[in-house]
Amino acid sequence: MRSDTPKVLHALCGRAMVGIVVDNATSAGIGPVVVVTAPNAAAVRDTLDDSVRYAVQDEPLGTGHAVLQARGMVPTNGDVVLLNGDVPLVKPETLKALLQRHAEKEAVLTLLTSTLTEPDGLGRVVRAGDGAITEVVEEKVSSNRIAALTEINAGVYCVQSRWLWDTLPTLQPSETGEIFLTELVDVASKQGLTVESVQTTDGAEAFGINNRIELARAEGVLRKRIREHWMLEGVTMPDPDSVYIDYAAAIGQDAVILPNTHINGRTAIGQRCEIGPNAIVSDSTLGSDCKIRASVINEAVLEDHVDVGPFSHLRAGTYLESNVHIGNYCEVKNSRLGRGAKSGHFSYLGDAKIGSNVNIGAGSITCNFDGEKKNLTIIGDDAFIGCDTMLVAPVTIGARSYTGTGSVINKDVPPDSGAIGAPARIIARKRPDP
Repeated sequence: MRSDTPKVLHALCGRAMVGIVVDNATSAGIGPVVVVTAPNAAAVRDTLDDSVRYAVQDEPLGTGHAVLQARGMVPTNGDVVLLNGDVPLVKPETLKALLQRHAEKEAVLTLLTSTLTEPDGLGRVVRAGDGAITEVVEEKVSSNRIAALTEINAGVYCVQSRWLWDTLPTLQPSETGEIFLTELVDVASKQGLTVESVQTTDGAEAFGINNRIELARAEGVLRKRIREHWMLEGVTMPDPDSVYIDYAAAIGQDAVILPNTHINGRTAIGQRCEIGPNAIVSDSTLGSDCKIRASVINEAVLEDHVDVGPFSHLRAGTYLESNVHIGNYCEVKNSRLGRGAKSGHFSYLGDAKIGSNVNIGAGSITCNFDGEKKNLTIIGDDAFIGCDTMLVAPVTIGARSYTGTGSVINKDVPPDSGAIGAPARIIARKRPDP
């Protein structure tokens, strides 16, 4: 991969590929899951946390040697499923089919194969005249006859546990000193034991990832699967090829995702939302009936019936209650806007608590940073902030108060009052009804 990041931690649709492998195994009912790592694989442990068990392979001596490190960490009866951390596109339903075939045929070993995957560089499955699998031969040591075979080994196995642990220590190292799992096929065949296979109907399931080109190819496959899943769940995408949805995102029924939209991380979008075009929503939660147009939303929470954009930015810590309107060229950071509040144009609201039904005039900002720390602005319910108001925090605007156009507010304004000028003078009277 030419990277400081371990290969299995490179992400597909926002999820490390080894995490996808673990998720698929768990979804298929396989467990406990043991992940075999190198000694310096703290990053893998940080990614998967304690959701799995870990075994350590001190030296990279092949796939067979890696599996041996997990001996004693899984039951010695039953079956063991062996998966590669860099083959992330195997579906849970395929793993279930592998387990079912293995049980039905009482096989000692069942492997996943494909005739729909480009065979270059992959091990070929060799069969006898009766169709029985006799061996798997790696391409680099294969004859021309075997290299011409199109059925490849996907590197996914279900093996009888007791036979696996008895057999692995007997495998002979290759010329490179490595022990390979493919040798199990040859041993089982020579012992006259049943070797079965399941052939995938999706050639992408056998994709292994060894460089950035293959990473991009796998991401394209997974992204298409994700889009199709959500469309079948009732989400509309007029131009799905221009939509990017991450692995952990969730979208409600009757939502519409418009072109050139990115839904990243653990974003959850409610029913009947309209997102895009040209929107980026990351690690955020949106209620139902929200509209986001050509804006960036990051680590924010939006209740129902909120609309944002175009060309606005909600930063981390933003919380918008129901029926809030954020118009164009507005930035909100670490602030809560109450129900029905509005900021229509060209504003910055940082470190603020804004009440219900507050109107923020165009060009208004909270001056939240004094050069040393961030300070809080509080605006009470039903307040009216005139255009180009500068709110010099820490400052409080009382409920139902107003500020005049171009005012600089550097002291608290009581409820039912006005503040006009730069610096503002307080007018101790209730703002007249419009």
